Amino acid sequence: MTDTASGSARSRAKGGKATADKAAKGLRVERIHTTPGTHPYDEVVWERRDVVMTNWRDGSVNFEQRGVEFPDFWSVNAVNIVTSKYFRGAVGTPQRENSLKQLIDRVVKTYREAGEKYGYFASPADAEIFEHELAYALLHQVFSFNSPVWFNVGTKQPQQVSACFILSVEDSMESILGWYKEEGMIFKGGSGAGLNLSRIRSSKELLSSGGNASGPVSFMRGADASAGTIKSGGATRRAAKMVVLDVDHPDVEAFIETKVKEEEKIRALRDAGFDMDLGGDDITSVQYQNANNSVRVNDTFMKAYENGEKFGLRGRLTNEVIEEVDARALFRKLAEAAWACADPGIQYDDTINHWHTSPESGRITASNPCSEYMHLDNSSCNLASLNLMKFLRDDDQGHQTFEAERFAKVVELVITAMDISICFADFPTQKIGETTRAFRQLGIGYANLGALLMATGHAYDSDGGRALAGAITSLMTGTSYKRSAELAAVVGAYDGYARNADAHQRVMKQHSDANAVARRMDDLDTPVWAAATESWQDVLRLGEKNGFRNAQASVLAPTGTIGLMMDCDTTGVEPDLALVKFKKLVGGGSMQIVNNTVPKALKRLGYQPEQVEAIVAHIAEHGNVVDAPGLKPAHYEVFDCAMGDRAISPMGHVRMMAAAQPFLSGAISKTVNMPESATVEEIEEIYYEGWKLGLKALAIYRDNCKVGQPLSAKKKDDAAATATAATEAPAAAVEKVIEYRPVRKRLPKGRPGITTSFTVGGAEGYMTANSYPDDGLGEVFLKMSKQGSTLAGMMDAFSIAVSVGLQYGVPLETYVSKFTNMRFEPAGLTDDPDVRMAQSIVDYIFRRLALDFLPFETRSALGIHSAEERQRHLDTGSYEPEGEDVDVEGLAQSAPRQLSAPQAATAKADPAPAPKQAHNSTELLEIQQGLNADAPLCFSCGTKMRRAGSCYVCEGCGSTSGCS
Repeated sequence: MTDTASGSARSRAKGGKATADKAAKGLRVERIHTTPGTHPYDEVVWERRDVVMTNWRDGSVNFEQRGVEFPDFWSVNAVNIVTSKYFRGAVGTPQRENSLKQLIDRVVKTYREAGEKYGYFASPADAEIFEHELAYALLHQVFSFNSPVWFNVGTKQPQQVSACFILSVEDSMESILGWYKEEGMIFKGGSGAGLNLSRIRSSKELLSSGGNASGPVSFMRGADASAGTIKSGGATRRAAKMVVLDVDHPDVEAFIETKVKEEEKIRALRDAGFDMDLGGDDITSVQYQNANNSVRVNDTFMKAYENGEKFGLRGRLTNEVIEEVDARALFRKLAEAAWACADPGIQYDDTINHWHTSPESGRITASNPCSEYMHLDNSSCNLASLNLMKFLRDDDQGHQTFEAERFAKVVELVITAMDISICFADFPTQKIGETTRAFRQLGIGYANLGALLMATGHAYDSDGGRALAGAITSLMTGTSYKRSAELAAVVGAYDGYARNADAHQRVMKQHSDANAVARRMDDLDTPVWAAATESWQDVLRLGEKNGFRNAQASVLAPTGTIGLMMDCDTTGVEPDLALVKFKKLVGGGSMQIVNNTVPKALKRLGYQPEQVEAIVAHIAEHGNVVDAPGLKPAHYEVFDCAMGDRAISPMGHVRMMAAAQPFLSGAISKTVNMPESATVEEIEEIYYEGWKLGLKALAIYRDNCKVGQPLSAKKKDDAAATATAATEAPAAAVEKVIEYRPVRKRLPKGRPGITTSFTVGGAEGYMTANSYPDDGLGEVFLKMSKQGSTLAGMMDAFSIAVSVGLQYGVPLETYVSKFTNMRFEPAGLTDDPDVRMAQSIVDYIFRRLALDFLPFETRSALGIHSAEERQRHLDTGSYEPEGEDVDVEGLAQSAPRQLSAPQAATAKADPAPAPKQAHNSTELLEIQQGLNADAPLCFSCGTKMRRAGSCYVCEGCGSTSGCS
């Protein structure tokens, strides 16, 4: 890394001098939000906050920093994520950043200095306006750079600004081993990479020695193992990678089936009692789990599919057809595999390269892991995303407008900053650095589209919604290329432009033509289309004169962590997840709220304040709009979300992607969610329609298709529907169901026990806890009030239920975690020195049982300590006893009893139930809908993540499973 970094620095200095010398004059920077003579920081109210982030599963503190400074309008979640993820310096030292001012200054001042150094600004005054406008936009959450900028810019470490990388590999062992190394270095830095393996000869071709080649699928094993090892070596997320194979590669069928076979292996191991859940101890034995796979199809194959024709698979060395296959049968296998395990996705090669601005320098063969960045091999892209809700203006009469002019000015500002960053950026390999500096690929995008559409009264799956999304995307990309042409006049076109000028101009004309024929729908999108049309006219005029500074301008990324930083309700191009959200409160605690966009939508649709209030109350209670008082059924679709009873149809997602795609340089990170009942034919149709509608890439996810995803807890109303779905499933995906039943272990006639008298809030009672002679708690009896009373009867019933559960193998710590902190009367002071306060009778009972029967480590993780341990913590800072004080024999006797083999298998195989207490919006939706989301648990804080494009993001701490 040191040699690469120094080499990059030398190359950067050389390139920087050339562009600076070429500059004839700099940019004049226009004010958008700021006031002359006043710094943006002086226009907001600042306050100090304490950030303490815990793992809710075990109560441990993941991160703590007190007294951080943020504007008063920043949410708790945004403050937590920025403080824990982006502040630099060791926690607890003077070097640690403690204010948003320091973070923004570190980045913005670096950009200004580089802009001045490389000749971007006409004067120091323009540089100052640039700095202030950039700081304002970041401070007010108008946009955000991608995470590597916040991690690295302005620090002493390499100034890596890119989140997306594309590598290449040739048909040689030296290149393949180089691929392993380059990918590993990118993973080590927390980023992801993609590549196409189609240059590697197939297993059906010969080596020069006469033997058969290994084939790309074989080499994928080594790369997958490397990615898994690097993850387990300290990263808090799985490695993000994309592997692509062309549809005409002779090993394409083996590539399609790789994950299907591994999924069958997972099921077999799960049924044998192994822990095969996401993050489970035994999942690492399964291969190919660290990558997204995609098949790259071309128009020749898709037309053969349409016509039911044969399609030739070609040798890599000679390009001759070595085997012919039925195109429809191969496409069917692709859909069957996606049905069974969500992989592979599909990429449309001819469409991708039809929109390629630099074809003379090489074809586009691959994408980054989330599929939005598609350009030359050995290149990278730095991202930034705008918060669309910041440009929606409501006047006093309820009239809404999208501020197209201000949006365009912010786009110009952001594109300028993104291009400046390439001047000082470092890159993980020399080849990537050279290509990126030569083509200067940028990836501006947006977040909060779903919220914007709902707030403006547009259904996500509607012509009006698609028109507004298309208009905004067109204006964004047109303005970006306009500014790119203006930058070319100041600091020069990208190095590869002269060779690709005709192709670049052709693609600009394609964008402009698509803008001209796009459908205008209403008073919101029509002015935006007009502004976009004007920008594309400027692009064609200025591009012809100046060329372009950037080969690529725009993509639609997942916006996971940065979306949370900007307090966005929705990520990227996604619709809203649900109408009711989980919100953290200043000072601790949380609450469920109806999305702020709902009242805006109702107002836009013409409802009166009292009607809005009644509808919002209905949503708060039921989680949906069905049968809401006064709401017209015709307006239900405006409030459709990604999940729930009124979920948006899969084709609704595809049509939205098609509305935005013609106006993007790159592609769209998005997974099309499908219900568990979806058939192979429906997936086949979606992959086909994606091609017909002009998408560049597409991936689907059928609910519950993966073993690692907890199965739906929602009861099926029609058993016949399940049987039908099973009939329609491909034979390869049918599994043998093995049912294990727990065995009850009764206590012996003579049993040791403890009887405890207690008082909670003035209410007296007795608890008798009996245990197995050497194997933990097995029985509880509770005595309160007079025999025959309602309370006594309920306590008897509760005791029997808990006792039977213990004897069937339910761990005591499960009961403790569920019943502690339950609040109801009587509550208050107790007469137990170890449990001085109790929120209810059951809260006290299970705290007492934890102290009597659980090992120290187990109950400490649950936050339950004796009076002696709490005093020790005050004296020494630790709850743990000294070595000589540990009661080893007592710990052994109080350990939870081991399950018999069939019970152990059941404990691992059974799906986890939907949570009873929500810790974020995803879990809240699970409780409301009675189902489990298809997201993994966050490695950092243990909460359920939610989808962000084709990746996942944790609302609790901001961790992502891919680009951000």
